[in-house]
Amino acid sequence: MSGNFVRNALSIGALAMTLGMSLPAAAQTEEGPLKVGFVYVSPIGEAGWTWQQEIGRRELMEALGDKVTTQYVEDVPEGADAERVIRDLAQQGNKLIFTTSFGYMNPTLKVARQFPDVKFVHSTGYKTAKNVAVTNARFYEARYLSGIVAGKMTESNVVGYVGAFPIPEVLQGINAFTRGIRSVNPDAEVRVIWVNSWYDPGKERDAALALLGQGADIITHHTDSPATVQAAEEQGKYAVAYHSDMSRFAPKAQLVAVTHHWGDYFTNAAREVLDGTWESDITWGGLKEGMARVEGFGSVVPEDVRALVEEKKQAIIAGELTPFDAPVKDNTGKVVLESGSLDDEALTRMNFYVEGVAGKLPTK
Repeated sequence: MSGNFVRNALSIGALAMTLGMSLPAAAQTEEGPLKVGFVYVSPIGEAGWTWQQEIGRRELMEALGDKVTTQYVEDVPEGADAERVIRDLAQQGNKLIFTTSFGYMNPTLKVARQFPDVKFVHSTGYKTAKNVAVTNARFYEARYLSGIVAGKMTESNVVGYVGAFPIPEVLQGINAFTRGIRSVNPDAEVRVIWVNSWYDPGKERDAALALLGQGADIITHHTDSPATVQAAEEQGKYAVAYHSDMSRFAPKAQLVAVTHHWGDYFTNAAREVLDGTWESDITWGGLKEGMARVEGFGSVVPEDVRALVEEKKQAIIAGELTPFDAPVKDNTGKVVLESGSLDDEALTRMNFYVEGVAGKLPTK
């Protein structure tokens, strides 16, 4: 899934004539710093998915200095607005554009066809093109480790999970978290409430409170705001933060945080564009690559639990353990995997709850 796909000005001009388009002004000027654009799905804020992307952008700027200039557009809805924003960034002369949400996948591909001299990187998707790469992190590895913490710390044996959308990436997290819990506490169960939004603090808070009302004494989330951990703090319960360390919002509630790190990837992609070696590919990095981590342990987490997490982390990095080693059963008792471990193809098609998750998976 890789290759070097360089287009010269003549081919760009021919494409522009074919499409009845005018060339972007930046394509007619002398080369200067590499212009890099970012499209964010939610406000930057101070924590969460977009905040971690923004940290990565800042690390890119610090690493490459005057070799790059960057710009971003935040809080861009998935759909037609995304296509418009991505196209506008390309027209402004950005030669590398990061589109950082699952729903940006098809708009990215559409705009990329119109700007073959621009390199695009889409986060969390699965479709590539000659000038479109895909990146993601194996968040589920760190989710498994955080599940060990939750399994050791729960007293009610009910753990709540606020989910965004029932897509494979989110299901990987729910299922890995559950398997981590049940690896140390087979009696615990996970209950999920879907909010059908990446970022809606009101809905996230309502879902978190509902889960606490169902008896959960630990809650977590795959959504962008700190609303879930804040609800736990207010109710005197515990939380596992996601995307970034949210201990500033829940200093007593946060047990641990599953965090994502993009700076090295963004920087390497920009370097490759600068030196002409960029290739379309799929990058899926996890604990070993430092793209997913567990950090921000709360003071209430015992040392022996932290030591167990570290032991399992090293086993995952060494390839001796995966969160989806057989046997894997769904929550109806059906055997999904009898031997080995789920491969990447199976992970990207995940459409079930594992044993230990309560309820039925929404079909839409």
